[in-house]
Amino acid sequence: MKARLDISDITIAGHAQDITLRSYHPSAHNGMPIVLYFHGGGFVDGSLDDASKPASLIASRIPAWVIAVGYSLAPEFPFPAATEDAHLALEWAVGNARDFNADATRIAAVGHDAGGNIAAGLAAIARDRGVRRLSAQALLAPLLDPSMTRLIDGKRSRKSDLVPEDCARSYRAYLPLAGQRIHPYAAPLESRRLGTLPPTLIATAEEDVVRADGEIYARELITAGVPVEMTRHAGVCHGELISHAPALNDVVEFLRKRLAPD
Repeated sequence: MKARLDISDITIAGHAQDITLRSYHPSAHNGMPIVLYFHGGGFVDGSLDDASKPASLIASRIPAWVIAVGYSLAPEFPFPAATEDAHLALEWAVGNARDFNADATRIAAVGHDAGGNIAAGLAAIARDRGVRRLSAQALLAPLLDPSMTRLIDGKRSRKSDLVPEDCARSYRAYLPLAGQRIHPYAAPLESRRLGTLPPTLIATAEEDVVRADGEIYARELITAGVPVEMTRHAGVCHGELISHAPALNDVVEFLRKRLAPD
């Protein structure tokens, strides 16, 4: 049974400008976990409207207080604006959890495409800065490799709706300085400190040139001792994954398990 949601927009101070958070709050529930959701769009596009379906579904079915983060977009606001916005949203959620009948000790991050990169960056930031470590992260078709050295051969992914040229433009806009492209908050695959990251779900699309980003990251996390669930969805393209029912069902079940009260 799905919970009824109260949906509202909240403006907070971001890293470089004010940003909007869209709150999906299940009414008549107390002590809920918190989920921060990050939309896709290749760091340069996308909006809170893109978060509507997955955020509503996660909020109503877990149930959880879901906060979709309207992070700053490149090229006007390059790295680290988006990840710092994510961290400020986390701090705001922790500080306001009691007012929303939520449990600030159970927090997860979910992201698709560029949002998967930002969610992974937030997991590392939360670990390093100690405001509140995440209990889980779920990454759907994440963009994790600014070097673009792990792209799937186009001949093996002919139906991909994402092409290398699009990836290159997105990374150049988000990471204009070469040194930024190996920063662990922007290039999670370059990190050598993976063992202390939270349990992770990674979902990839079979017909996706960046499929290896998530799958190699899953392997690296497993090697580092992080609990990982990994699924590849057959016949699905990059952009389709965020509306693919089996992938979303996996996210809900994973978060239910990882965000369950002790």
